[in-house]
Amino acid sequence: MFELDFRSRQPIYEQLVEKMKEMIIHEIWKPNEQLPSVRMLAKQLTINPNTIQKAYRELEHQGFIYSIPGKGNFVSPQPKTASEEKIEVIRRDIVRLAAEALFLGVAKEEVLQWIEQAEQGERGGKTNDSFDECHKNV
Repeated sequence: MFELDFRSRQPIYEQLVEKMKEMIIHEIWKPNEQLPSVRMLAKQLTINPNTIQKAYRELEHQGFIYSIPGKGNFVSPQPKTASEEKIEVIRRDIVRLAAEALFLGVAKEEVLQWIEQAEQGERGGKTNDSFDECHKNV
């Protein structure tokens, strides 16, 4: 399904939330599709069921999933207006981060290279540069 980095400083539940959001956004999990049960997913990933439950609660709070008592958790249909609002938030974040990078002396070409690197990662491609190499000037 997906892998978690147990050595990362990022909490496991946050990694779960990110991975699950990615699967929902890319429609690997379709709208109204039932998610794996807390117990099953905890067993599969060999992590505490409370961690799965915390991730599911966060996803529900963010509107990515909904729960039906006694039935389980399901993928929420994503309305177009919500997607447009999310895109606007992301756009503002990217503009802010790009401005900050440029202020710190990062060349415009390098910022564009980061975007290309993100695009390659999105397509499942491999990049030649490591994350550390990409950020050595920051």
